[in-house]
Amino acid sequence: MGEFKQSMTGKTLTTTALALAASLAFGPAQGEILAMMNYESKTADSLKALKITAPAAREEGIAILDVDPDSPAFGKILMQIPLPPDLVAHHIFFDRTQTKAYVAALGKAELHTFSLTEFPYRLRKIPVPGCEIGEDVIFSEDNSTWYLTCMGSAAVAWGDVATDTVRGLMQFPGTYPHGLAVHTGIDRGLVTSTVRASDLGDAGEVVSVFQPSSKKVLGQIKLSNKPSPAGEAPVELLFVPGANPPVVYSTNMFGASLWAATWNPASQDFKPAQAFDFAPLNVGVPLEMYFPKGDANRMYLTTAVPGHLHIFDTSNPLQPKLLKSLKAGEGAHHVGFTKDGKYAFVQNALLNLPKMSEGTITVVDLEKEEVVATIDTLAKAGLNPNSLVLLPQWNDMAGH
Repeated sequence: MGEFKQSMTGKTLTTTALALAASLAFGPAQGEILAMMNYESKTADSLKALKITAPAAREEGIAILDVDPDSPAFGKILMQIPLPPDLVAHHIFFDRTQTKAYVAALGKAELHTFSLTEFPYRLRKIPVPGCEIGEDVIFSEDNSTWYLTCMGSAAVAWGDVATDTVRGLMQFPGTYPHGLAVHTGIDRGLVTSTVRASDLGDAGEVVSVFQPSSKKVLGQIKLSNKPSPAGEAPVELLFVPGANPPVVYSTNMFGASLWAATWNPASQDFKPAQAFDFAPLNVGVPLEMYFPKGDANRMYLTTAVPGHLHIFDTSNPLQPKLLKSLKAGEGAHHVGFTKDGKYAFVQNALLNLPKMSEGTITVVDLEKEEVVATIDTLAKAGLNPNSLVLLPQWNDMAGH
């Protein structure tokens, strides 16, 4: 693991590798924006529909692409890191200093991490016993602790960022933990209960609340106005930057809605309410949320079916106003934002699911608020990107 595989040969390969190394070590080169994506082979049905020849065997890996539409190398794979084909790497997360990366895995009870300040990257395995189907990783505000949701074992693991020592597991019986958020100021963390991983069934309807300081589970909040079982499948959580009192958003994947839970200092709990309904727009499966430059008044949100990036005015976080919806690809999921606020890059693939596995990257000009290009490099190779982050020189954490 960690051995580099190049997409080119000979002198061109050496030149490209050296250029990438220089960019990582000394800062961005002119006319490039580099993105990191973990990928896996498309399903046989997807390959057949796209008339793409299947790879000889299932592939997984991490690819670095130039995604700058003004670059001569636009859309080219500059470097690949092969991963074990049974790892089922899911997402890549950066710590708050953007000096370390963490890769969650659906196939094994382990995390992988690597330093973003050393080149070449060298992946290191962190066994996480009792954590089946690792989903999301987040970090405490002081960057001392990481949390990992374990959707297949109704748990959340936590460990030290400095040493990557696993410290323990919090149990959330009867739930399918996926998204999570922590607010140290009120000493509260929240965890969504999404779906059973084996068949996406038994969709949840609650967010569990815990106390980060004690790791004690405090209770649950229902995020639905429907009778139970509501089947809303809350999936991702994100606190609105600087909101006072704190407000946390939840995307309800099967409920096609955005919910807001507001902290009540007097009662020391959250009051939930639906904030936006996507059903009238004929779009569904809301997923990721972002606040570029930490601006609490502007939120970007993806919906996977049929694939859009939505722009919201969140100056009133309890009544977000939809400003514009941009068409992306089927399975619109993660988004990378540049620090200068010029571009967003939407990764279009969700778990190799039918009609949500386009495998492309949609390039959005944020100043013009329009789509300017599409990258289909991985899709044409029979691969789906499962997540996307820009390398630290370009990457805006966007509230995460």
